[in-house]
Amino acid sequence: MKLLPFNDYDLKTPRILDALNEASRSLAELKGFANSIPNQHILINAITINEAKDSSAIENIVTTHDSIYKVLTESGFKEEAAKEVVDYRSAIWFGYEFIKDKGFINTNLLVKLQSMIEHNKAGIRKTPGTNLVNSKTGEIIYTPPQSEKEIRDLLKNLEDYINEFDDQTDPLIKMALIHYQFETIHPFYDGNGRTGRILNVLYLVLNSLLDSPILYLSNYINKNKDIYYKLFTEFREKNNYEDWIIYILKGVEETSKYTIELIKRIQSEMESYKEEFMTKLPKIYSDELLDSLFYEVYTRINYIEQRCGVTRQTAAVYLNQLVDAGLLEYEKVGRESIYKNTKLIDLLSKF
Repeated sequence: MKLLPFNDYDLKTPRILDALNEASRSLAELKGFANSIPNQHILINAITINEAKDSSAIENIVTTHDSIYKVLTESGFKEEAAKEVVDYRSAIWFGYEFIKDKGFINTNLLVKLQSMIEHNKAGIRKTPGTNLVNSKTGEIIYTPPQSEKEIRDLLKNLEDYINEFDDQTDPLIKMALIHYQFETIHPFYDGNGRTGRILNVLYLVLNSLLDSPILYLSNYINKNKDIYYKLFTEFREKNNYEDWIIYILKGVEETSKYTIELIKRIQSEMESYKEEFMTKLPKIYSDELLDSLFYEVYTRINYIEQRCGVTRQTAAVYLNQLVDAGLLEYEKVGRESIYKNTKLIDLLSKF
């Protein structure tokens, strides 16, 4: 395998620079728009759930928004696919907090993310025999590096490239190359795809292209999966790096626009909800309570108690009044009382 940086590649072809210009403009617009949101946690929670769901779907881990939110709010709710999606979101948050604190991305972080996603501590591949095969034909498509030493050496090279901030290559182009190199190394037995997609957004945050982890390529890759694998193979076998980079840059552009539209719809839903809330229940309305109802699309009495600084009895009264006003739906599951923001659920499920 070639080591980074790929100095023999012309990373400033006219086609690459045109795609880079559009991607950079759209990403900067997303960053600015996201920073105008008063409570970014509402935004991040919604977007990371959609990302976790889409990224897992690429690996044929399919679940519903309803099951995902039940895992988030109901103790004892069991659906393995939904739990994997929730754990993926936890890994995103862990990585985000790590780089905000440490200011770098290293191999140990990637190992930790993979362990959170896969629920094991297998770590870097140590046993030879891993091959990528065509799920339909059983044909071996690609044999990644086999020895642990070679994998670790390649990861160290990747780590150095990720944390080199003084080179002349635009970070978005570097992200495309980092994604390719990580997936080509294929360092883990399982979870390489999802770990690599988290690495993408962490790299954007690391380079201050985003302030929070809100741009994900999984939806774009899902819609263009055949092209993704075709270009990935052409990069490896035919050195067609240009089309690969342009594909990733186009993904950044389209996903930035998609995310801006999602933010606008969440904002619009909150404004509409606020108006109805203040009209129907003016005596209990507060910005804190409104934010709590959008923080996650399911809530419980103790969440309102903690976030709004009220007694458990008061929190229960608030939620029951919201149900009576048609602003929430109540669901009893076992001993759990769950209150659902169905309007937000519908918005995220359809987007």
